[in-house]
Amino acid sequence: MIFRAFPLSMNLTHVRLLTLFSCSILLTANFVSSVNAEQWARKMFTETHHDFGTVSRNAKTEHSFVIENCFEEDVHIVAVRSSCGCTNPVLTKKTLKSWEKGELIAQFNTRAFIGTKSAEITVVIDRPYYAEVKLTVGGTIRSDIVVEPGEIRFGDLDQGISKTVDLKISYAGRQDWKIKDVRGDSDFLEVRLDVVKRQGTMTTYMLHIKLKDNAPVGEILDELVVVTNDERNDQFTLPLSGRVVPPVSISPSFVSLGDVVKGNSLQQRLIVRSKTPFSITGIECEDGRFEFPIPQGSKTVHIIPFKFKGDLLDENDNGALKQTITVRTSLGDDMKVETIVAGRVVQ
Repeated sequence: MIFRAFPLSMNLTHVRLLTLFSCSILLTANFVSSVNAEQWARKMFTETHHDFGTVSRNAKTEHSFVIENCFEEDVHIVAVRSSCGCTNPVLTKKTLKSWEKGELIAQFNTRAFIGTKSAEITVVIDRPYYAEVKLTVGGTIRSDIVVEPGEIRFGDLDQGISKTVDLKISYAGRQDWKIKDVRGDSDFLEVRLDVVKRQGTMTTYMLHIKLKDNAPVGEILDELVVVTNDERNDQFTLPLSGRVVPPVSISPSFVSLGDVVKGNSLQQRLIVRSKTPFSITGIECEDGRFEFPIPQGSKTVHIIPFKFKGDLLDENDNGALKQTITVRTSLGDDMKVETIVAGRVVQ
């Protein structure tokens, strides 16, 4: 007795067609799966493209892509890679817990490259599911303009303090080249421009940038636009960074409780600092499952331990939580600090 794998009427051509059809179904399923994987992972990025514009040689040029885990499971980034040496990707955190934020910093290499460059950065995620997210960056690096130092960096400044940073701009090319204007959108920046030297085709300027005492608390990531009389490419940008430190601060700025088993409790702590002694006047949180003992006395550093009870609020509670904790101090009504706490209650 002979057993046949296919009906007698099916010839070799039919077998090949059936094989191709089966493969096409498999490839289609894999494609749909990869598209879905890319879609869920892309939700964590607020943007996937950045244009550096036109920048000078040696300018420290970088852009931060913010990554926020908006899912309940931990997200692990296993690798990042760039398609071009003109851009170096740097990841600040590999593992992001629920509602935790991280950054991928794309550094444009203006020292080793000139001209118009672009790169595709691939972010590879292996947990909770495999996915790849593509980010793109690009810009033009001018070879005829050099800035020293490569960035306008103010560093850390106490609130209410001003600081001036000097920057040298050198140009080699036209004899009549000049800077017509320096523009910025910030009200707390003041710029003065001086011509230092003109000799043949070389021109040197000194740029004095002042961060005024009305600068707001927090990170300053901005840029100045330098406008020239060059008709082909009349603008280039200068990156600007700094941080204005408040009189009182809290750490960590984000607390991840992770998974808390229902019925259990978890303890964490916050640290509040100031250069001058102060006392804690109140701690506020809308979620009654948090307990905060208020430290006594006046000092420059307060450690605030707190407890979270792993209870569900009602039968419709899915366990996910995200709360803001506000700590008020004796330094004034406006001198309060806040932190975010996130986690999940599991059965």
